[in-house]
Order: sequence, then structure tokens, then C-alpha cells
Amino acid sequence: MLAAAAVLGAGLALGGAAALGDLGKSTTIREIHAAAAQPAAATAPAMQHGLTINDVYRRAAPGVVQVTSTTIVNLPSDPFFGDLFPQQQRQQSLGSGFVIDKAGHIVTNFHVVDGAKQVRVSFSNGASMKAAVAGTDASSDLAVLKIDASSRALTPLMLGNSDEIKVGDPVVAIGNPFGLDRTVTAGIVSAIQRAITAPNGYTIDHIIQTDAAINHGNSGGPLLNSRGEVIGVNSQIETGGASSGNVGVGFAIPSNTVKTVIAQLIREGRVERAFLGISAVPITGELARVFRLPVSKGLLVQSIQPGSGAALAGLRAGTTQVVLAGESYNLGGDIIVQAGSAPVASLDRLRDVVAGKKPGDTLRIKVYRGSKLQTIPVKLGRQPAVTG
Repeated sequence: MLAAAAVLGAGLALGGAAALGDLGKSTTIREIHAAAAQPAAATAPAMQHGLTINDVYRRAAPGVVQVTSTTIVNLPSDPFFGDLFPQQQRQQSLGSGFVIDKAGHIVTNFHVVDGAKQVRVSFSNGASMKAAVAGTDASSDLAVLKIDASSRALTPLMLGNSDEIKVGDPVVAIGNPFGLDRTVTAGIVSAIQRAITAPNGYTIDHIIQTDAAINHGNSGGPLLNSRGEVIGVNSQIETGGASSGNVGVGFAIPSNTVKTVIAQLIREGRVERAFLGISAVPITGELARVFRLPVSKGLLVQSIQPGSGAALAGLRAGTTQVVLAGESYNLGGDIIVQAGSAPVASLDRLRDVVAGKKPGDTLRIKVYRGSKLQTIPVKLGRQPAVTG
């Protein structure tokens, strides 16, 4: 569970048999039966560029893998049953992934392999092999695996330009829902520029929303456009709290984010992000009018993390709490109107500017402090591992 009770990562936990301290014992996998799916052709939109859903599937499926990760969990002692010491249990979970180059790198979700002691990938031809975790990034929920395989045996998928997608564009998802390998579903881009919460609590921006069926086990699989290019990595589903299965609202990390993150993971094994260290809310027209703010667009600084670049630079948070239309705001602090050369009126715009910097870079922030416009240079820090 990543953001709220109704938002779920699309990995599939299979569970394991208690090993009673003996990790050499085999793991028991519980079989999950899924309801029969409706044929994709019955409801899927027509694909463009001359490619049918079957064309996209045949081209991409050889490059899609099933990811099986094994973790070890500690069970509390239970004297009632004679267990005087903590026991260990082996658990397996299933997800998806896809090949991105002939060197054997595979993209999947961070939450699919988080804490894994062993990872295996299996291909459509039945081949199965161990995979090493080459790098992970909880802040984008992405990970890179590395396998030792012949380049001739690999079918890399091409990453497309997610900035080009439009609402209503047809898309195809390929993955392993409930362990049903190489399942294809189709739909459309339902919305763009969504935001979801990463496993470590940070926000992932520019998310693609789709109604293509995504379920547990689809995590890490590709979302493809009508040219067969990957425009997103399937990551989460919204269930509305009614179930744990698909209700037509799935979310994919955009391919342009994937390109940037994966390049760093392959090169460094991790991603280092710049960090400003504030929480803020956008100004509304009504808020500006009622409280006579000096500007009608900008970000009200609500809090500042101690020790952050913002704190060291002297940015100020609001201290006077007010309520307007049921929303609470802290007034009296700085109002950010520009970061670097970019005007900022939304949080995702400010995050984009900070994301374009490195830890240690200086970012010049323009703020209104009262009615006076000031420019404050902020030396950016390094993003902490988790929020808070």
C-alpha cells in the first residue's frame, strides 16, 4: 500500500510456508484463480499507425518477463505453540518487467524487488534465470535488474516519448496479473499529469492514468502506444476501497522519467536528487482576494524542514493559521513566485525545477516577504531516503 488504503501497488504477494528456521526448505506458493477475462478485441479501441493489438503484443511480448522475488521475513515467537525463538519465513511475490538493451538490463518496479534476497526472471520461451539487482530508486518506484544472457536471446523494447501522448490515445499493457504470464490488455490514456505516492512517501509527477486492466502482478510491466513503444511502466491501481482488483483506474510512470532514472541506475546504482526542504500550497484566487495577498499566483510556504537548504537560506514558513472554504492555510510566511528562471504557481512545477538540479547546486528563489519581493539563493541539499 503506497499512498492511501485504496491505492495499491500492482505486485502480487504469493506468501510462503514457514521454514521453522530452516531456509533450505522449499517455498509453498498459493495458487490464485482469476476470473476469466473478456477478450481485449471486444472492448479495446482501434490502434493507429497500422498496428493491431496483436501486432503490438507479438513484437513486445518476447521482451516482457515475469519477475519472481524472494524475501525473508521474521515471525514473532509464539510460546503457546512451543516457538520460543523468532522464526523465519520465505515469501515470494510476482511482478513484471521488460528488457531495455542487449546488455541484459531489465526495468521493473522498486516495490517488486524491495528487500529481495533472490530475484529470478522468466521469458515467454520458458527460460528462467537469476537476476541481480543493479540499482533501485524508491522515489520513482523504479529498479533495474541485470541478467547474464546472450544478446541474441534478448528482445529490447524501445522507450517512446511520453510527452507526446494525449488523452484518448490507445494503449496496450503486457504483464503477469495474478501470475498469468504474458497477459495483454488494452484501453486508452484516461488522463495525464497525475501524481502518485512513491514507496518512500515522495510524490511522483507526470503520471499516466489508463483504463487498460492492470492488476496485482502487472507491476513493472510496459504500457505501450500504438507504435509498440513503451510510454510508461505500470505501477499502481486505484480500487476505490471496494476491492483489491482492477476497476479501470491504473497508473504508469512515464517513459521520459524512466529514461532519466534508468540511465543513472545503470551508471551509479542509485539516484541522487536535489532537495529544497519545504512544504507549500498553491495560492487560489479566492485566497489572494480574501487575505489581500501581494500576488494571485505562487506558493505559500507552510513548513520548512530543519537543516534543509531552505532552512539554512532563511526561508520562512507561515505561522498564522486560517481556514477558507474548509481548507487550512498557514499565512505570514514567504510566497514563492519564481525558482531560477521559471515562474512557479504549482507544486509540480517547483518539483520539476528542483529535479533539474543536483545536490549542492544553488537555486535562486524569488519570494514575497510581506509586500517586498526578494531573491534568496538556496544551496540545495540531498533528498532524504524517506519523507518526514
